[in-house]
Amino acid sequence: MEEEVLKKYIEAGRIARIVLEEAAKRVDVGVKLVDICEYAEKRIVELGGQPAFPCNISVNEVAAHYTPRVGDESTVPEGAVVKLDIGVHVDGYIADTATTVVLDPAYEKLAEAVREALEKALEKVRKGVAFYTISKTIESVIRSYGYKPIVNLGGHSLDRYVVHAGESIPNAADPLLKGSFKAGKVYAIEPFATTGVGYVEEGDIVTIYALHQTKLRRRLTPFEKKMLAYIASKFRTLPFTERWLVKDLGDVDKIRVALARLAKMGFLIQYPILVEKSRGIVAQFEHTIVVLEDNVIVTTAKE
Repeated sequence: MEEEVLKKYIEAGRIARIVLEEAAKRVDVGVKLVDICEYAEKRIVELGGQPAFPCNISVNEVAAHYTPRVGDESTVPEGAVVKLDIGVHVDGYIADTATTVVLDPAYEKLAEAVREALEKALEKVRKGVAFYTISKTIESVIRSYGYKPIVNLGGHSLDRYVVHAGESIPNAADPLLKGSFKAGKVYAIEPFATTGVGYVEEGDIVTIYALHQTKLRRRLTPFEKKMLAYIASKFRTLPFTERWLVKDLGDVDKIRVALARLAKMGFLIQYPILVEKSRGIVAQFEHTIVVLEDNVIVTTAKE
């Protein structure tokens, strides 16, 4: 990996770590979810980065892919388990990190299980180590606490302007799992655990989108053409949300209609919220790593 590229990955990680810590301190009963996310996204820019995806703030049984829409008045409920997932990029080089804030002491052990699973997994990552080894480590730690890993969520490779770059590191051991860590590559290690059955399903709510392609032969309205061009130039292939479109494109109702149509026609990918199937409580932690020939840099960890 070129030195300049590595520096950008490290800087993205530094910003992500600071923002995640600051945003987590703002999680408290009665605080609006949108206020926490908009603080985080604004802070990323203040520190010299750009959001790599909308701030995810997922409460209790919601595991991932929730970000507040325009006009969302939802607040942090009493006794909540709140997952914060932050993405930062510097010139397209991404850091992806997450934490869980527990407002009910009954779930501290759940969070601790995931925190330890991440720590133990990171200790084992080196060039050439099989993904299976990390999956098995994560699963065994979580199960040792009496919880279940979420089997259809996990870590992933990262690339420039691409959050999920094709390789997956599941949270449960699969003997058929192929792949290993390669020098010069970047990965997010992302354990999830639950009090439930250990499986997520898609919910009905979609608040996050990403550009899929722009070359389809479809009849578009002038506004849809304008919005598609804006998305392509502003976010490239990175995920975005309607909150990010309103400032420059105006009318939120018009934006929502266009988003739905563009997704239906195949121009956009939708990311529905992911909910634990049995509505069990979910905890999550995540770090980004750069694998080098003789060591591993955890870009989002404290120095």
